[in-house]
Amino acid sequence: MALHVGVLGPLDVRVGGRPVHVATGRLRALLAVLAMSAGRAVPPDRLAGAVWGDEQPDHARRSVQLYVTRLRRALGAGAIRTRTDGYLLVADQVDAVRFLRLLDTAAAAADSGTERARLVAALELWRGTPFDGIRAAWLDRVEGPRLLDRYLAAVERRIDLDLAAGAEGEVVGQLRELTARHPVRERFWEQLMTALYRAGRRAEALEAYRRLYRLLADELGVTPGAAVRELHRRILAGDPALRGPAGRGGAPVPRQLPAAVRGFSGRAGSLDRLDAVAGRAGDAAAVAVISGGGGVGKTSLAVHWAHRAAGRFPDGQLYVDLRGFGPSGQAVRPADAVRGFLEALGTAPANVPTDLPAQVGLYRSLTSGKRVIVLLDNAADAEQVRPLLPGAAGSVAVVTSRHQLPGLVAEGAYPVTLDVLPAGESRALLAGRLGADQVDAEPDAVARIVAICAGLPLALAIVAARATTPPLHSLDALAAELGEFRTCLDALASADAATDLRAVFSWSYCRLGPAAKRLFRLLGIHPGRDVGALAAASLAGTTAAATRPVLAELCRAHLLTEHAPGRYACHDLLRVYAAELLDSHDAEADRRAARRRLLDHLLATAAAAALLIEPLRDPIAVVRPAPGVTPEPFGKREDALAWLDAERPALLSAVELARDDGLDAHAWQLA
Repeated sequence: MALHVGVLGPLDVRVGGRPVHVATGRLRALLAVLAMSAGRAVPPDRLAGAVWGDEQPDHARRSVQLYVTRLRRALGAGAIRTRTDGYLLVADQVDAVRFLRLLDTAAAAADSGTERARLVAALELWRGTPFDGIRAAWLDRVEGPRLLDRYLAAVERRIDLDLAAGAEGEVVGQLRELTARHPVRERFWEQLMTALYRAGRRAEALEAYRRLYRLLADELGVTPGAAVRELHRRILAGDPALRGPAGRGGAPVPRQLPAAVRGFSGRAGSLDRLDAVAGRAGDAAAVAVISGGGGVGKTSLAVHWAHRAAGRFPDGQLYVDLRGFGPSGQAVRPADAVRGFLEALGTAPANVPTDLPAQVGLYRSLTSGKRVIVLLDNAADAEQVRPLLPGAAGSVAVVTSRHQLPGLVAEGAYPVTLDVLPAGESRALLAGRLGADQVDAEPDAVARIVAICAGLPLALAIVAARATTPPLHSLDALAAELGEFRTCLDALASADAATDLRAVFSWSYCRLGPAAKRLFRLLGIHPGRDVGALAAASLAGTTAAATRPVLAELCRAHLLTEHAPGRYACHDLLRVYAAELLDSHDAEADRRAARRRLLDHLLATAAAAALLIEPLRDPIAVVRPAPGVTPEPFGKREDALAWLDAERPALLSAVELARDDGLDAHAWQLA
């Protein structure tokens, strides 16, 4: 099983993703020494010296063997191999070893963007003081100081790259913290003075020098080094050569992100996924595709993450709403989006090329070697997105779409799929908008509101807005008011198309093909929590082979989710929307025929399952299925039991459905 060892902070050991507690001090030291060997065997004598130092036991080699045996019990028998030249730790990852390798690859990078990306990836591994809580002389005197020196040098280099890119305003706060933690490291003071001067804060830059001068005089009895003194002189003289790219009239740094999302909550796994995608931007531009149904919170997630990650991308953030789904029906052309990006990156309108390939080439040239977030919101398809993706390492693009965009995923994009929120995260979203005190004070009302909203973030946001709009009501009164409407869609209706759920759902529905539209409407008939593929085929009166691609189209549009092989579901708000469409688009005769086919499917399949489970029971002559009905085939008894378990809610509701349609034989036979 995979072994991961973290020593860049408190000891963190995981085997197969499961934390392993190594309690004994000597065992912790032994593991840390083996981990730092970077895949090389360590002789027993060296292990003993590293673990015990000058206080080695009388039988040091025997003690090492005993501790190795105990460590194997904790980590697994294959974690430590015995070789002729010593003991070898078999670890999939040691954070300190990965840290050092990333620094080496950063130093060898061909451009500053790649170098910075690898430095950031290395620095993100740092969790605190190396070997924190581990007592071993060799680690304290040799490895710990060596790692700290490499860390501080990497921080200095990363800040140099940020200053070279004109991000002085973003590093001042970091440098103030660094000079406080490492007060005698003059390079940080030099960088702080430079950043302040470039940010137009000359007096503060001179005050930083005075603080350093007094600190060194009081603590060490020395003056600042020659480099800092020369920088001080140039700041006093107002040397124009000290000005950064922005001060020299360089290209602007775009900051196009929409406003940060208020009250954002949940989605921890999706945020971690986006962080991981950004961490892969060191070797090539990374792309994430956030897909999900209308109102599920794709844009909120993307904007929240982009604001959170902005510090890792000092060269700016580009944003465009591609309007792939919306009331206008007019998607943004790639040429128009690229033109907007070029102008944001400092290209004069007269200098923008006229044809798309030349525009894309200039755009990718301007972003090459930079660390930029490109947020492409509400994309219609992959063709609209491809020209807008950055081409060089260091940058990350985040695409949101109601479609899964499998073409981009096949080309290396990382999918992030969103569904409705679970009850706990729905409650947290309301607490973030309304305040925890109000939500905690009315738990029953909150539970009713969450149920009405079906976990859909847009619906929850609509309700939260109503709760804070005069005249203000208690949540209990609001829940009661919502419950008085004929349907939940009526309760959540809005005059603004952007926040009206019917309109939001329609933008996905209208993009479907005729067969997918019809099947989506017919699914509003099915009374169960989910529907099987053959039940869907029977509803439509088509074959299983013809229905599968239609179900796949609905899944790509996130109007359905295949939550288990061959079983499909959607949230309650979409079910109500499908039923409304069915009533308004399909004749009563067609609706009745579809209900009859569904009941035939359930009845024929239930009868076959019952006979397979109890072969000796007296069979009943069930109603003959109508044309176009496909019962479920069962190979064994377990399959029949599984189907009955999955369809139990639908079978119970089907009895009432048959009764209401006057299909008495179906009703009593299903019962």
